[in-house]
Amino acid sequence: MTNLFEQNRNYVLGDTELDLIGDREKLAQWRHKGVGPAFYKLGRKIIYRGEDLNAWAEANKFEPSKRVTK
Repeated sequence: MTNLFEQNRNYVLGDTELDLIGDREKLAQWRHKGVGPAFYKLGRKIIYRGEDLNAWAEANKFEPSKRVTK
């Protein structure tokens, strides 16, 4: 598994690294719908752990099927 995010780092809204998976509005929509990566809500602060972001990214990995041509 390739890590897109630092495993032992916490990310907060506004960190540019989070733009890799979606902008602030998209992340808010996912939180509201109960989809997207796991997060912590501490008061008004939203925190994403790097290991949770990597696990979510891996779970959403898409590998196109390899077609054999004849």
